[in-house]
Amino acid sequence: MPRFGAFSLHTVTALLVGAIGGSEAGTPDNVSSRLQVHVPQSLFKSDGYEHREALFGVPPYGGSIAQNVYYADSDLCDPTVDTRKGYPIRAKDDTGKMASWPTPYILMLDRGGCSFVQKVRNAQKSGAAGVLIADNTCLCSDADCVSANGEDVCQTAEPIMADDGSGSDISIPSFLMFKKDADSVKAELRANHPVQIEMTWALPSPDDRVEYDLWTVPSDLVSRDFQKNFKEVAVALGDRAYFTPHQYIYDGVKSHCQGADGENMCFNLCTNNGRYCATDPDNDLDHGISGADVVKESLRRICIWKHYGESDGIGKEWWDYIAEFLHRCDTPDYFANDDCIKDAFKHSKIDAGTIDRCMNDSGGLTADAPNAFLDLEMAAQTRRGVVVLPTAFVNTVALRGALTVSTVFSAICAGFLDGTEPQICAQCAKCSDELSCIKNKGKCNSAIKGDSSGKV
Repeated sequence: MPRFGAFSLHTVTALLVGAIGGSEAGTPDNVSSRLQVHVPQSLFKSDGYEHREALFGVPPYGGSIAQNVYYADSDLCDPTVDTRKGYPIRAKDDTGKMASWPTPYILMLDRGGCSFVQKVRNAQKSGAAGVLIADNTCLCSDADCVSANGEDVCQTAEPIMADDGSGSDISIPSFLMFKKDADSVKAELRANHPVQIEMTWALPSPDDRVEYDLWTVPSDLVSRDFQKNFKEVAVALGDRAYFTPHQYIYDGVKSHCQGADGENMCFNLCTNNGRYCATDPDNDLDHGISGADVVKESLRRICIWKHYGESDGIGKEWWDYIAEFLHRCDTPDYFANDDCIKDAFKHSKIDAGTIDRCMNDSGGLTADAPNAFLDLEMAAQTRRGVVVLPTAFVNTVALRGALTVSTVFSAICAGFLDGTEPQICAQCAKCSDELSCIKNKGKCNSAIKGDSSGKV
């Protein structure tokens, strides 16, 4: 295998990952969340408040949180949260100290000092139902804010509230509120005036069919359990929900993996002479799974969906293949093993010849030539603005928080026009284990304490 020479693995990986940041697309928001101040009336805005939504946490899709706000007067980076401080000031309790923030509440805290995830985690542990992070820097485009603060420092755009990699335990939603607006809210709270804010999430354009997508890569660890278990849900929803799986492909040309002389500068991270690339899953260029192996498996899954899922949006065989692959081939020794792939095909009842022809007819992976299906995927990911993997979308809205069967099922059910939800949504919505309910044909698992039938 050719070595990198002047290029290191970290250098080439940085080139690939940098392609995301260099794209014209924004964050995977398309989010129809809304932030509104109801009390005091003087802060009410008919169009609501501009904000940024965290890429972690689990919003109540189709629902809202409307509660009193308390200002922690802290950046909340210390995991030991003092719930007896902050504003508005409360009466003293039996201990002689100011009473804690009365639940349920939305907690406002200051930006800076630590990651967004750490702040929200500490707020969640304190009992908050939702979090508003008050930005501490004006937008450069907001001349009034810059002038009022008398500072030369400003930011050209609000930051993305990204997951730092540890946010899977966050279950509450959070917004970043622009500095000028946050300052107005804090002023009311510091004056000991009550403030009530509503955080709302709606899925756009609801009708009697929901469309949902999953963006991932075959080497992704986070989406494994979801992909193993969601088939039962897809089948139960039937033609009332249309699924489209997508494979994220790094653009090797934009990442400079294809040199000026046509040479593949990123070697075994790419196919088609540097056109289509993936990061190395095990960070070992000489052994294990290569980026080119990931691209090949991506194209294979695209072709399987074309022939076994695209027509109905359910894709039973596609889900079966994913489960078989994860069970049999998802190791460095077998990921790209042809015999293992054939075995997965056999057990999922997929015709290997049909998929091989599809992969070749689309342009293949070996020639210095484009592949039609991989080009379509790259164009789609740019249009959608995918920057976080894995990401699931329901009616074009990016879902937040851990990618679980429960989260996606609940979001899909919330995406239907009122009164048009499939029966399985009504039957399993109140069950603590939706997947067990679906497998049990709409009956909650009575073995789980507190489960109800969920039937309406």
